[in-house]
Amino acid sequence: MNTTHSARGDTAQVDSLEAATIRRVSIRFLPLLVIAFLITYLDRVNVGFAALTANRDLGMTPQSFAFGAGIFFLGYFVCEVPSNLALERFGARLWLGRILITIGIVSAATSLVTSAQGFYAVRFLLGAAEAGLFPGVIYFMTRWFPRRYRASMMALFMLAIPLSSFIGAPISGAILELDGMAGLHGWQWLYLLEGLPSVLVGVVCMFWLTDSPAQASWLSDGQREWLVAELASERAPVRHHGSRWRLAFNPTLLAYAAIFFGVTAGTYGLSLWLPLILKTPGLSTIETGLLVAIPFGFGCIATVLWSRSSDRRRERVWHTALPAFVSALGLGACIMLHSVGAQIVALSLASLGLYGVKGPFFAMVTERIAQADAAPGIAIITSLAGLAGFVGPYAIGWIKMHTGSYSQGLLFLAFLCLLSGVIAVAQSRRKVD
Repeated sequence: MNTTHSARGDTAQVDSLEAATIRRVSIRFLPLLVIAFLITYLDRVNVGFAALTANRDLGMTPQSFAFGAGIFFLGYFVCEVPSNLALERFGARLWLGRILITIGIVSAATSLVTSAQGFYAVRFLLGAAEAGLFPGVIYFMTRWFPRRYRASMMALFMLAIPLSSFIGAPISGAILELDGMAGLHGWQWLYLLEGLPSVLVGVVCMFWLTDSPAQASWLSDGQREWLVAELASERAPVRHHGSRWRLAFNPTLLAYAAIFFGVTAGTYGLSLWLPLILKTPGLSTIETGLLVAIPFGFGCIATVLWSRSSDRRRERVWHTALPAFVSALGLGACIMLHSVGAQIVALSLASLGLYGVKGPFFAMVTERIAQADAAPGIAIITSLAGLAGFVGPYAIGWIKMHTGSYSQGLLFLAFLCLLSGVIAVAQSRRKVD
């Protein structure tokens, strides 16, 4: 009897230590990372709101705007893997801080462009500056959170994606109303006011982040020892396969990139074009911002709740595939609806899927990639999928230019999301070798 009580007491003590450790780590990192990604993601997608007036001032057509918005992802693609390898070498504290500072400077500099060509150049540089941030944080979180917590914790971080549009849409609409103040256009104020906070957050990251649990003086000895041991027990033995660039040709890793490509195309297609899709005669920029915020509000809810469900059930595949199917359904339904209210409902359904998929997907990926390959592997997935940020918005712009409607463009995005769900199911049992 005493032995039983002792065992129960030891278990309760371990559970208490685990809960306290995860809570301490979460409070230490997640608020800062969410704020950082929210600000930088807003720098990435506020181009959709700036387009409401900047397109006219810079002489850009829907197709040229789509090219300029999408060229961001070409810069992102070129620099993503090298940036994540640099993070692995120099540490998250310095490298993520450097990325954030660079993003803020380049984003604010967008206010200085005077032509479509200048817009293209700055957007490419912004993509290069931001390369490594998202996969870098995902890799950073694998160094701090055991597997059973990852979907929920990654989802809280990725909550910044829909939150940036939910909060940023009405704010961006209001900033555009500053048009003419101090001789600047509203879109110039937009880039300035939403770009510079990234510099401040980058400086904070350099002082606040810690590269590994072993260096965490802010944890108690017991918490630090438990976390180091727990993460070590999950780490697969390092296997040497030669150069890690071989991962770029790994068929399973490429399949994961294809899954994320489809939902990423839907995400950016929605983020960059939604203000223009919903802008109708008689609506002010502020009113348009409030309408745009609605689908992203549902995306915020899905990001958290669906990932918690994935962690609770310890299931990743169907928690990845089902949201992809739901997003395809929402985008497809939108083209058959004509009233703004009905379109908002369909786009909210699409948003539920597009943002709900992210936490379970990256939990699945980080569980199936060996720790030694995590940094380049995650970067390869996000860089290849990042090309969807060019393909999705550009396809919508090209189709709008040639058909006069957004319908066929949304149908294209729906098809890509459907394909993502199918590939997720097909890859349900495969790991990266």
